[in-house]
Amino acid sequence: MKIIVSLLSLVSLSFISCNQNMKEAKPGIPLPPGVQKTYSGLKHKLLRPGKIGPSPNSLSTVTVHYEGKTKDGKIFDSSYKRGKPAEFSLDQVIQGWTEGLQLMTKGEKRQFWIPANLAYGENPQIGQPGGELTFEIELLDFHQ
Repeated sequence: MKIIVSLLSLVSLSFISCNQNMKEAKPGIPLPPGVQKTYSGLKHKLLRPGKIGPSPNSLSTVTVHYEGKTKDGKIFDSSYKRGKPAEFSLDQVIQGWTEGLQLMTKGEKRQFWIPANLAYGENPQIGQPGGELTFEIELLDFHQ
């Protein structure tokens, strides 16, 4: 009986000492209200709902108004400033756009935070912004 009590005491002490060395896991940084995050890391927030109906697919051609900013808030591209919507095929844009626009319906406006790996990367070609990018996109129309 003394052996069993001794073993139980030893096991209990080892669990207690192990627990003292463990650090509490840090919770993830909570997203701001209304912001959602996809499995790929794309973050998005609905700014204005669109019409009920279908969404574009990865091969759709979309007509959009948009504004793109670097992480420090500098505007690097804007269809609004040009005064004319842009038209793109979703299989010929950055991955963040291809993924994000498939979440939208006509008339909808969203803000996207696109990580570098879904944009131009950390070290892009000359003339392309690097790092995380922010886009405000308004889906005006699309066709398959």
